[in-house]
Amino acid sequence: MLCLLVADLHYSLPKFDWLLKQAGKYDVVVLAGDALDLGAIADFRAQTAVVRKYLARISQTTRLIVCSGNHDLDSQSESGEKVARWIDELRDANLARDGDSLVIGDTLFTICPWWDGPVVRERLAAQLARDAERREGLRWIWIHHAPPIDSPTSWTGAKSFGDAEVAGWIAQYRPDIVFSGHVHQSPFTNGGSWVDRIGPTWIFNAGFEFGTIPPHILVETALGEAAWLSAMGVQVVQLDQPLVRPLAFASALPAWVGATIAQSAPNPAA
Repeated sequence: MLCLLVADLHYSLPKFDWLLKQAGKYDVVVLAGDALDLGAIADFRAQTAVVRKYLARISQTTRLIVCSGNHDLDSQSESGEKVARWIDELRDANLARDGDSLVIGDTLFTICPWWDGPVVRERLAAQLARDAERREGLRWIWIHHAPPIDSPTSWTGAKSFGDAEVAGWIAQYRPDIVFSGHVHQSPFTNGGSWVDRIGPTWIFNAGFEFGTIPPHILVETALGEAAWLSAMGVQVVQLDQPLVRPLAFASALPAWVGATIAQSAPNPAA
């Protein structure tokens, strides 16, 4: 299964255009939060209307998974917590969103909402506990916007900006992979990274760059490899091997990336 991970598109329409063009080349596309941008000039309602259309078109080409991030919160729940109601209202047979759990092939995906208070946090904790009961024999991937605290994937260059609760849940349940985002600088700052390993759990955060093509991560589950593609170049890790730092930049794209996908990727030799 070939997965594409992006996050933190922040209402960049050129990046959504790129994602729409690329989506059909993958078995699963994951948007791990912050599709919208609280600081944008565009009205929030207009943003949700436009992004909904993009998501609908992407889901027509492949399986799409979307979780909420802190920039996606557009409403207040009955308990007074901020929630991404526009994501909750997404209805598409080929699109999974906050609170959903689904099995694709040999992989269980758990899609986690951004939590603003105890009600949503406890709902998420209950979801993880339920999915832990059904994970046997399956690869278990979480989609959660914030990476765990005290990880290179949550390092800003000055402090860790990750989630302590997520770190605790990872220690408790030991999922195979966590797809995240949120901390834009991590892959590009000294002491940070796009990848981490906590026990058996791989953590991924593609980071944020300006431009048309977002930094993104490809995971080929059958081969057990992951590749990070950004303007800086390409790095690759083997998921059945220990994570050894420092990570070197690859001189070429992995063969499994494929020619059609490579056309959209940065040139590692540049």
